[in-house]
Amino acid sequence: MATVLRKLRSQKGLTQAQLAQQLRVHQTAVSQWECGRTYPDRETIIKLAAFYSVSADVILGL
Repeated sequence: MATVLRKLRSQKGLTQAQLAQQLRVHQTAVSQWECGRTYPDRETIIKLAAFYSVSADVILGL
């Protein structure tokens, strides 16, 4: 999941801080997800999927 999240963010040309602002989460949360230390909750996965116009399966790396 971490690699997918980093790749999708980079493709959009966003910084972690910019993505965090869009999702209304702290930048540290985005960093933690991208490092694989923590994972977004279910609702945030749905927001990420909508934001990137992909399925939740893509976010989950399935």
